[in-house]
Amino acid sequence: MSSPSPAVPAHVAIIMDGNGRWAKSRGLPRIEGHRRGVESVRTATYAARDLGVKMLTLYAFSVENWSRPPNEVGALMGLLELYLKKELATFVRDRVRLRTIGRTDELPAGVQKHLRATIEETRHFTDYTLVLALNYGARTEVVDAARAYAAAVAAGREKLNDSSWGTFSRYLTTADLPDPDLVIRTSGEKRVSNFLLLQAAYAEFVFTPVLWPDFTKSDLAAALAEFATRERRFGLTSEQLRPAAK
Repeated sequence: MSSPSPAVPAHVAIIMDGNGRWAKSRGLPRIEGHRRGVESVRTATYAARDLGVKMLTLYAFSVENWSRPPNEVGALMGLLELYLKKELATFVRDRVRLRTIGRTDELPAGVQKHLRATIEETRHFTDYTLVLALNYGARTEVVDAARAYAAAVAAGREKLNDSSWGTFSRYLTTADLPDPDLVIRTSGEKRVSNFLLLQAAYAEFVFTPVLWPDFTKSDLAAALAEFATRERRFGLTSEQLRPAAK
């Protein structure tokens, strides 16, 4: 495994897009694009770790995706369950911790079962984490967090006048996860699609025309190289970050 450098983002998040277009361009049904996309998930998972990334978050299924045709949703859930079955032993062998964000309690029972098993079996690993965003949407996350925060205030566990981002962020599904340093979207689309809207407030973005099933380690390395050229100011000026030598 490569040693991380200061220019390597600790947390990379990817909006995986283009499965359907990949299949259509080849005259294949959409589900074939999703099957090929699962292979890219495996590729990206280990490519990120090899390149020095400590956490990878993949936007696997959004709250809006339930509106797709029922046969496609069913096929996606089947692929997810199969992926979890196959990857458990590999995750344990390679010490990959699995986490999830989103309303996973609304997923099919079989998917929930394998998620719980994988999360439990890998929870002690600390070197590298894969986060799957499942039934996730940033607006839904904010609504859930606001409801939980309001209940805490009503119960006296929080004081409304002492509220801050630090306080409120504890009620997000990402409460114990670091914010992403880099967000990548594949397929050439240039939008964030309700993904980590609050957490990505200061993330760098890279948009690549590569369709997700074609995404390789080289494509990820290219995005990391682009990240390394960025100056992250977090509201400061360049001069503040690099003060002139006296």
